[in-house]
Amino acid sequence: MFAPLDHEIAAEKASSLGRAGDKVEKALALLRALEADAPERPARLKAAADAVYAYFIQRELCGLRRHHDAIRDYGIPREVLVRLGAS
Repeated sequence: MFAPLDHEIAAEKASSLGRAGDKVEKALALLRALEADAPERPARLKAAADAVYAYFIQRELCGLRRHHDAIRDYGIPREVLVRLGAS
């Protein structure tokens, strides 16, 4: 059985994960809106990689170690994953 503090911690983890997911969606939308040769692309690519990295860390803090579903659901492009060291 969860103590009240455990419920509060779980709720905060879930809320933080949701906010991190929103940031991923926004960063990826901005990246997808650009042409491949746009001068702003490197900065948006970095922003997307930073958002995805933060999201993955938050997932791990929530006990979610595998990211395959998130990669598929968000449609995280390979160019972003490569910046995180994934292949």
